[in-house]
Parts: sequence; C-alpha cells; structure tokens
Amino acid sequence: MSTVLYDAPGPRARRLYRTIGIISSLVLIAIAALVIYQLYKADQFTEEVWEPFVTPRIMELLWQGLLDTIRAAVLAIIGAVLFGIVFGIGKLSEHAWIRWPCWLVVEFFRAVPLVMLIFFVWSLYSLQPDRSYISLVISLVLYNGAVLAEVFRAGINALPNGQSEAAYAVGMRKNQVMTAVLLPQAVKIMLPSIISQCVVALKDTSLGYLILAPGLTTAGRLIWGTFGNYLATALVLLMLYLVLNLLLERLAVWAERRFSQGRKLHVDAVGALGDEERTAAEKANAVRFGPESLGGGGQGRT
Repeated sequence: MSTVLYDAPGPRARRLYRTIGIISSLVLIAIAALVIYQLYKADQFTEEVWEPFVTPRIMELLWQGLLDTIRAAVLAIIGAVLFGIVFGIGKLSEHAWIRWPCWLVVEFFRAVPLVMLIFFVWSLYSLQPDRSYISLVISLVLYNGAVLAEVFRAGINALPNGQSEAAYAVGMRKNQVMTAVLLPQAVKIMLPSIISQCVVALKDTSLGYLILAPGLTTAGRLIWGTFGNYLATALVLLMLYLVLNLLLERLAVWAERRFSQGRKLHVDAVGALGDEERTAAEKANAVRFGPESLGGGGQGRT
C-alpha cells in the first residue's frame, strides 16, 4: 500500500528484500550455532554448571534477590515519577526563582553518569554496606526523575495553548489548570515514554552489584563466585529480568487502558490534538468567545 511517504515495492524489490531476509537469517543462525559450539567446547552445558539452580538454597537466594530487585524498582519508579512531575512543572514556572533552580537540578542529574551517581550517593553514607540499598534507590530516583522531568515538560508543552487559555477563561486557577486540564492530557501523550523510562529504571537496578546492594545481580555474583558458572548464571538472571520487564509492560498497558477508559488520545502532531480533543477545545472556546468561535480549532485563541 502506497502512502505519501512510502511507495509499495514492486516485484523486483520484493525479491531483493526476500533474498536479503533469507541471507540475514542464515548468517544469524550460523553465528548462533558457532556460539553454541564454543560454549559446548567450554563445558557450559554440563550438569554441574546448571545443577546449583535447582537446589533449595540457591533458589531461595535468587527469590530473595528477586524480591529486593522488585522493591528497589517500585520505590525508584514511584520516586522518579514524583520527582519528574515536581521538577517538570517547576521548569515551566513563570517565576524565574523557581524555574532556574529546577532547570539546574534536572540538567545536572541528567548529565551525571548513573554509575558515578551511585558511588557518589553511597559515599555520602561513608560507603557503609548496609546503606548500599538505599543509595541505589536514591540514585535511581534522581537520575530517572530528571529524565522524566523533561518528559513531563515536553508533554505539557505539546498541548495547544487553547487548552490552558480556555481553562483560564472559565475562571480556573493556575494549579487547577495544571492538575485538572494540562497534566491529565499530557500524561496520555507521555505514557509510552514514561513506561520506557520505568523499564530503564528496572534494568538499572542491576547496577546495584557494584556496591553490593541486595538484588538479583548481587545474588548472581555470589553464585558465579562460588560455582564459576558465569554463563549459566547470566542466562538465569537475563530470563528473570526479561520476565519482570514483560510483566511491567503488561501492567503499563493495563494502566493505560484503565486511565484512558478505553479511549485513545489522537495526536496528529506535536502541539495539535485529534478530532475529539479539538472538539472539546472548541466547546471550551465557545464558553469564552461565544458560539461563533465554534469551528475555530484547538490551536489557541481564535
């Protein structure tokens, strides 16, 4: 099917694409076979390598590490979202004494590498082992919260000016405009980016092994340090993280449907809403400027 930006391939192009796909698949299969052969030569598929993962003591260790990872991810995501909302709105403030400190905080924590931030926060606790877990959570909150602050700011800016102007016209205050009009609509636009950042926060909990914070990777470090089964341990941890991320994605999809009540927000372009939102904006403008303003669109004051 041809569109303005894309022409449907003809028979010759389809044959070329099919040939490239077959060759690429064969190359990937050959690479996978070579990797498996090398692992077989290194005795990575023997019973001794995988047997520890079915022993009760190791299973209990992995289960506790899994619970610690989930708890750290939940705390980090909740803290990062709150951090992002506060500083994202702060960057949009009309008051310079609020806007510039928020800008400085967000840009600082966005620029600092996460590993350095983890070590810095942990050093504030004098590198105490029992403070490594809280240091990891605080670092994840600061880093991911700074990223989410930019996401929230961009999402609110993507809304047309007519949304806020119509809300002010009906007598709403600034905080009411932000919390009741702009933020709910912006969250729908930003939800995919928020979900992606939550997945990043979950995966970043793996960095806790650098400071021996309780979690899956720290448990894995104990296992491969004892049995020397590096690859097997890495594969087990990979599968656990994969399952966690898939569950988080499904939870986010459920929350999106629950939040939007089954109605999708249609965004034609940045700063322009779809038909339903445009109709709502036109009705709001009608309250402000009279019935003649209907049909003027949601792109600001008509």
